[in-house]
Amino acid sequence: MASMIKNPSTLGTDPEKDAERWDDAHESEKSHLQSNSTMSRIMDNLCRWGVEARGILPVGLDERVGHPFSKIFFVWFSMNTNILSFSAGTLGPVVFGLGLRDTCLTILFFNLLCCAPPAYIGTWGPKLGMRQMIISRFSFGYYGVILPCIMNLIGMVGFCILNSILGGQALASVSDGDLSWTVGIVVIVIISLLVSFCGYNVLNWYERLAWIPVLITYVIALGVGGKHLFNPPPAEPATAASILSFASTLAGFAITYSSLSSDFTSYFQPNVSSWKLFWAGYLGFLLPIVTLQCLGAAVVVATPFVPSWEEGYSGGDVGGLLHAMLSPVGNFGKFLTVLLSLSVAANIAATFYSFSINIQVFMPFLLGVPRYVFSLVAAAVVVPVSIVGAHRFYDTIVNFLGLIGYWASAYVAIIMIEHLYFRRNDPAAYDKQNWNIPSKLPSGIAALAAGIMSFGIVIPCMHQVWYTGPIGKTAGDIGFEVAFVAAGILYFPFRYMEIRYKGMY
Repeated sequence: MASMIKNPSTLGTDPEKDAERWDDAHESEKSHLQSNSTMSRIMDNLCRWGVEARGILPVGLDERVGHPFSKIFFVWFSMNTNILSFSAGTLGPVVFGLGLRDTCLTILFFNLLCCAPPAYIGTWGPKLGMRQMIISRFSFGYYGVILPCIMNLIGMVGFCILNSILGGQALASVSDGDLSWTVGIVVIVIISLLVSFCGYNVLNWYERLAWIPVLITYVIALGVGGKHLFNPPPAEPATAASILSFASTLAGFAITYSSLSSDFTSYFQPNVSSWKLFWAGYLGFLLPIVTLQCLGAAVVVATPFVPSWEEGYSGGDVGGLLHAMLSPVGNFGKFLTVLLSLSVAANIAATFYSFSINIQVFMPFLLGVPRYVFSLVAAAVVVPVSIVGAHRFYDTIVNFLGLIGYWASAYVAIIMIEHLYFRRNDPAAYDKQNWNIPSKLPSGIAALAAGIMSFGIVIPCMHQVWYTGPIGKTAGDIGFEVAFVAAGILYFPFRYMEIRYKGMY
């Protein structure tokens, strides 16, 4: 961090010395580099204006803040009170052929399960004061964590792309052809970039407020179009394969937050109640996800019987569908659609924030670069890919959510077993001073072996558009469940051997 760390260019070049430098770096965060260069002055001014430069450096006790329960609740609540949650619910009827009742029951019960891991893992942040992928080094090692970090970066970029597409669609739908999806995507990403660039404090302020207009808009849409949602048409009996395949997609939606949970809780005081923090996070996930996914399912089931909705939804345009729902209130409906389009910014901004942190884990030699620089990188990646994929939304979302659910389940199993069993749920078992010293961390071989080898049984259990395994063909997609169990079982013997030959660390 140029404005926070003396001689930041040396950080990340010699990991063995970084931990010793960290104490001095932490103290020097309160001062500025004594330099007359233009770049240094710009960085100094950004820090004075409240822009957070901290990346993966652990958070000192003197910087921990209060009111954690409302903060973490609104972070997750706003991130999921958006169009993407609504669109994920439409997948049950549209892609997997489920009726409304079966779709909603699947949404409810699998989200009750899948929202628990990220809420629980987020309780580690206050105890350790470290970001999520730094905590993961105590399972995967300094170098081994690069692989889950890459997968996490891919997942975050994927979610940003999906949100950008939906926001761009919604903005374009109110312009009567004067605004393209491309321009809409750029507008959404720029707004998200501004919030993530500023960092933790501004992000928390934004997330505390962002959900309010979105919720009001959904309530109005329900009031205007709710009469069409009664008496859904009878559906074909659901098969276990279709339910489990839809559930796999839902798992990819919720459980993947586990890989960034502590990014938003590492600033909390270590004496906060873990139970209260868990419930604040759990409800922040569960309430908007279940409600909006069920609403999306109900609306898409009714769409063929409402001509204006069907026209707006042409080509799988979820933004156009929501605009059609709100069209009875005239120009005010256009304004509400614009608010819905901006709802995705809460998710993208928070994801950009975690993206900027993960980059430093992926490439440790960039430790001295201020965090906000990588928010610019994230935006530069998301915009062109979103534009290219904008017209194949349903193919993109189904393939993407299904795939990332597999690795996320294996990752969750490994770090939870490490934390609960090998480290006895004891923060003192983590030698936090060694967070950046490769030789004082696990080798990561056990975690990588367990995660990679679990795919030997996961692959036959897949049921994707591009591949269906022999087990998945008859049972449906049970890959995320199998990944969790297989990785967890394999990790025990591998970790015991690693401890025997290298030590606990």
